Amino acid sequence: MVMPPLTIRRATVDDLPALLDLWAAARLPGDELKDRLTEFQIVETDGRFAGAIGFQVLRQHARLHSEDYVDFSLADTAREAIWERIQKVSANHGVFRLWTQDNSPFWSRWGFQSATAEMLERLPEEWKTLEGAWLTLPLKNEDAINEALDKNFAGFMAGEKQQTAQVVARVKTFRTVITVIAFAIGILSFSLAIWMLMHRSLSTR
Repeated sequence: MVMPPLTIRRATVDDLPALLDLWAAARLPGDELKDRLTEFQIVETDGRFAGAIGFQVLRQHARLHSEDYVDFSLADTAREAIWERIQKVSANHGVFRLWTQDNSPFWSRWGFQSATAEMLERLPEEWKTLEGAWLTLPLKNEDAINEALDKNFAGFMAGEKQQTAQVVARVKTFRTVITVIAFAIGILSFSLAIWMLMHRSLSTR
């Protein structure tokens, strides 16, 4: 039997009734999840609702959560389609690392691994209270990127400092020139006043 093609798209308000039924059947906290509707990616088969997975982005991290399907026989096929979309969305959001608490072998096959204590130090504070083991997958070299950003920032600050020093030097030079001009004008004015006084004295004799 040929399986109808799957479609993955972002959830809308129209999906909420189907999602609430799905979450209730899976004993997921629907009252909490409905307020985060836009996190969910909807799976459709032949135009019909077939399941959903949450994809929450926090800064440079994202987690997959609350995954469930109407028919779980579609799960791995749906995950392949979801994975393609997740990679695109992650790239658009500049995500460095993915996280999940789903221990499905599918995610392990795609490179997710159990998070070590060192890896868990990178876990966003907002997720550290969630119970359960974590799997993680780095999409980019975080350390290399952060190091490059630090170097660029240091270079930027050095450039700004140099530019500021140049501006200060120009201001000092300008002030010196203005002072010299003002001093010269003062001397000329004083000399002119003396000359006029002397000229007036001579003319009155």
